[in-house]
Amino acid sequence: MKVAIMQPYFFPYIGYFQLIQSVDLLIVYDNIKYTKKGWINRNRILHNSRETLFSLPLKKDSDFLDVCARELAADFKRDKLLNQITESYRRAPYYTQTFPLLEQIVNYSDSNLFNYLYHSITKTCNHLDIKTEIRVSSTVHIDHTLKNQEKVLALCAAANADTYINAIGGLDLYSKDIFQANNIKLAFIRAKPFEYHQFNNEFIPWLSIIDILMFNPLEKIRDVLLSNYELL
Repeated sequence: MKVAIMQPYFFPYIGYFQLIQSVDLLIVYDNIKYTKKGWINRNRILHNSRETLFSLPLKKDSDFLDVCARELAADFKRDKLLNQITESYRRAPYYTQTFPLLEQIVNYSDSNLFNYLYHSITKTCNHLDIKTEIRVSSTVHIDHTLKNQEKVLALCAAANADTYINAIGGLDLYSKDIFQANNIKLAFIRAKPFEYHQFNNEFIPWLSIIDILMFNPLEKIRDVLLSNYELL
């Protein structure tokens, strides 16, 4: 059983979906602290040949709340976000194919941040034909007061994992020796560069999955999900 454990992100880059594709089970953290400077509720798209941030506005609340306790702002204008995406990509070759998916995701009515993100991840996985099982971390029966590597090991044990695959950004966070002592192989996934035409402008890499969906056929994206990475 290959397992990955990740925070939820809003329309993340393709490496996030390569990670999901590479495992049998993805555990998505809901009971993890929300971080302002991360990518939980924001990402980047191409607008007027430049990378531009887009984000989900959140209700003002304590900085110490978990993702599952945060709420979208009451004045979140879903149509404004969709209009921003339309203005950026209306001339893209796969806009017509992609925009209905984005409408389903952005117009989702649940105001809970985790539920909103979880819906976006599962809908995007379905669109990309990713069959990986996805579970919510708080539903896994472990001691949820555990932190960092200890919590990951507990989640892996509860899922009967023999392999844990993590994003390359976590290379310095985990010890292969400790995982091996727990009979779990530890590996890291690194996306390889994937360049494509963006309105014939200079290519800007690692934007939101929205960008890749707008400029590439689904068959090509699925090939990239399956092969355009390396495991370390």
